[in-house]
Amino acid sequence: MSWQPSTIAAISTPLGAGGIGVIRISGPNAVAVAEAVFSPAKNQPLSSSRGYAAHYGRLHDTDGDFDEAVATVFRAPHSYTGEDVVELSCHGGLYLVQRALRAALDQGAQPAAPGEFTKRAYLNGKFSLSQAESVMDLIGASGRQAARAALAGRDGVLSQKIDGIAGALVDLAAHLAAWNDYPDEDMEAVEPVALAAALGQSLAGCQTLLDSYDAGRILREGVETAIIGRPNVGKSTLMNLLAGAQKSIVTAIPGTTRDVVEETVLAGEIVLRLADTAGIRDTDDLVEQAGVTLARKRLESAQLVLAVLDRSEPLSDGDLALLSSLAGRPAIAVLNKSDLPPRLDETQLEGLVSRTVEISARTGEGAEALIQTIAHLLRLSNIDPATPLLANERQRRCLQNAAAALEEAIRAVESGVTLDAVTVCLDEAIGPLLELTGQKASDAVVDAVFAQFCVGK
Repeated sequence: MSWQPSTIAAISTPLGAGGIGVIRISGPNAVAVAEAVFSPAKNQPLSSSRGYAAHYGRLHDTDGDFDEAVATVFRAPHSYTGEDVVELSCHGGLYLVQRALRAALDQGAQPAAPGEFTKRAYLNGKFSLSQAESVMDLIGASGRQAARAALAGRDGVLSQKIDGIAGALVDLAAHLAAWNDYPDEDMEAVEPVALAAALGQSLAGCQTLLDSYDAGRILREGVETAIIGRPNVGKSTLMNLLAGAQKSIVTAIPGTTRDVVEETVLAGEIVLRLADTAGIRDTDDLVEQAGVTLARKRLESAQLVLAVLDRSEPLSDGDLALLSSLAGRPAIAVLNKSDLPPRLDETQLEGLVSRTVEISARTGEGAEALIQTIAHLLRLSNIDPATPLLANERQRRCLQNAAAALEEAIRAVESGVTLDAVTVCLDEAIGPLLELTGQKASDAVVDAVFAQFCVGK
C-alpha cells in the first residue's frame, strides 16, 4: 500500500455547544500548522516541545486572537496515528471550533477524510485492521458488555487469535512445501492422520469464532424486538416499563396503538430495539387494519419476539394462532397482569414457546426475570466479552472463506490426493485470515473499512 502522508486536520468532538472542542492535527507539518495558529502563554514555541506535553495559550487567525486554548503535543511515533500530532482544545462553541479548524486549514492542513486518523494509525503499524474496526465499536457501544467486547478487540484479542491460527497454517504449509520439494532430505515425514488432525484443530478455531458471531453482534448492535399480542393485553404498558418512560399511549380502549412505536432501551446489558405494535386482530377499521399489517411485517423481521398474553383471561383462539406462528422463532411468552387472579392455562403453551415469564407491566414485578430470560434465550448469559469476538460481517466472511478452504483441505487429505493440492487449499485458507487482520488486505478493503468511520477519528 503506497500513500503520501500529508498534514490533516478535523474537529474530533461533536459539533454543538459544549465545555470543550478539540481540533486534531496530524502529519509531518502538524506542529508547524499548530504553531501558526496558537501562541503559548509562556512564549515557548511548540516546535521545541517534547511529546506528551500540554501548553496553555491563545488561538488566532488573520483577524487576531479569538479564544484561549490548550495545545497538546504528541511526537511520532508515540501518538495515536504514529505521526506528529497536535490537539487544540478550545471552548466548545460551534463557531469557535469551526473557526479554529478553518485557521489550521488556512495554514496548509488538509481536511481529514472519515476515519483518516485511525487509517493512518493502521498504515503506520500502530494496530491491525481488526483492532481499528474495534475503535468504531468502542464509540458506538451502548452498554457495558458491548464496551468490554470492543475494548478487548482494540487490545488485540481477536488479532492474536487469528494470528495464531494463520501462523500454524503457514508453518504447516512450509513443512508441506519442503517435504514435497526435497523428499530426500532428512526431515519429519508428513503423516496424513497427523496432517488432518492439525487442519482440524485450525478449523475448530475458526468455527469457535464463527459460532460466537451472533452473540457478539447482539452485544454491539442490539436485537430487533417486536412486542406483539392481541389488543389490551398490556403491550404498550410493557413498552413503557422497559423504556422507563411513557412512549406508547395506554388506554382501556382496544386498538389504541395503530402504528409501530419504536424505542432503543438497555435491558440489563442487552440493547433492545423495541417495536410496540398494533394489537393483532380482525377489524373493520381501515386505520387499525394498516396497523395490524405493520405489526405482522415487524413480527416477520424481528430477531426476538415478546408475545404478550393476558394472564387474567383464558387463552383465546387468536392467542393460540399467534403463538403457533412463532414456531422456531426466538420468542418469549410474557404472561402479563400477574397482579390479577390467574385464569390462563399454562399447559396450553407447551410446545408453542420455549420460555414463559410472569410479569405485571403495571407494577414492574417480574421485569428482572424477563431480562434474565431474554439473556438466556439469546445465549448471552455465558458470553465473556473479553474473549475474541468477530466485530462485523467483513470479519465473518473472511472466517467463513478460511473455514471452507480448511474443510476442502481435510477432504483432500482424507481422499489421498497429492500434497500439492493440500498446499493450494492451505494458501486459500491463509489468505482470508491475513485479510481479516489487514496483513494482506487490498486498498479497496481498507478504504471500505475506514469509510464507515466518523470524521475526526
